[in-house]
Amino acid sequence: MRLPILSAAVAALILAACGTGPAPVASAPSVEAPAIPAASRQLLEDLRILSHDDMEGRDTGSPGGERARDYIVSRLEALGVEAPLTGRLQPWNAPNRSRIGAVNYDGVNVIGLIRGTARPDRYIVVTAHYDHMGTYEGRLYNGADDNASGVASMLELAARLKVEAPAHSVLFVALDGEERGLLGADQFVQRPPVPLESIALNVNLDMTARVDDGYLWATGTWQYPQLRPMLEPIQPVGSVRLVMGKDTPADTGADNWVNSSDHAVFHRQNIPFVYFGVDYHPDYHEPTDDYERIDPTRFIAATELIVQGFRALDQGLAR
Repeated sequence: MRLPILSAAVAALILAACGTGPAPVASAPSVEAPAIPAASRQLLEDLRILSHDDMEGRDTGSPGGERARDYIVSRLEALGVEAPLTGRLQPWNAPNRSRIGAVNYDGVNVIGLIRGTARPDRYIVVTAHYDHMGTYEGRLYNGADDNASGVASMLELAARLKVEAPAHSVLFVALDGEERGLLGADQFVQRPPVPLESIALNVNLDMTARVDDGYLWATGTWQYPQLRPMLEPIQPVGSVRLVMGKDTPADTGADNWVNSSDHAVFHRQNIPFVYFGVDYHPDYHEPTDDYERIDPTRFIAATELIVQGFRALDQGLAR
C-alpha cells in the first residue's frame, strides 16, 4: 500500500499512511529466468489462495481476514517454522487514524521463527501485511499484488531458509491492519517477542508481483547506506532487475516510499530497513488487482531477487 495515490472511494475506505530514475544495482547481463519450475508452484498457489474471492478482501477483523490468517498459520506449520516463546498469534486492538470516525480494530499478527546459526541472538524481522481492503460499495478488493504477493514471497523465503539456515535468527511476521494505518506493525514494536535492541534489520515485502516495468525496488539504502554495498552485486533475473531508490530527498510525494508501508514503524525506532516492492500500476487499490493479472514468471523472478537480497543482507550484517 502506498496511500498518497487514492481514489475518492478508497479515501473513504482506508487510512493515510504512506524522482529520480532507477539506479541499477548491477550492470551485468541478465540471467535468463527459466520456465516455471515445479518448485515455484507453491509460491503461485499461495498467491492464488490468499487473493481468492473466498478471502473476501482480507479486511482487518473480517471473516475473510481470519481465513487468510488461518491459511498462513497452516503454511508456517507445514514448513516446520516454529513459533516464538510469546506464541504464534499476536492479537491486538487499536483505534484507526482516519478522519472517518473513531473505530477500534481487532487484528492479529502471525509470527514464525527460524533460528540463526552464527548470530542466533540477533534478529532480522521479515514483514508482509496480509490484510487488504475487503469490500466497498459491493465491489471486492482481492489485493493480489497488495499484498497477497508479499506474503507469498515471505513464505517462499521461509521455505528456503528451512533448507539453508540463515546466519541471524529470523522472525517472519504476517502483519494485520496495514491498510488501516500500519496498526499491526505499530503493535508489534510495542510488544515485540524479542527486545527491540536485538533487531538488526527489518525486511518488508509489500507488492512484489506486478513487475510491469521490470524493476523491483529496494528502498532504505539512502537512510542506511551501509546496506547498499550488500545489494549492489545482485544480478537481474530474467527481465526483472533490482534497483535502489524511492528514498532520497529528491524523491517527493508518492515517489518517496520511506513512510509508505510497515517498515516506517521500524524506521521510527531507528531499526534499519530494506523495503522490497514494485511501482504503482493501474490496478493498485482497485477491484481489478486480481491473480489473473500477474505475470507468474516475473513474480517468480522478483521473489528470487528478494531471496538473494535477504541472503546478502543476512551474510553482510553477520560479518
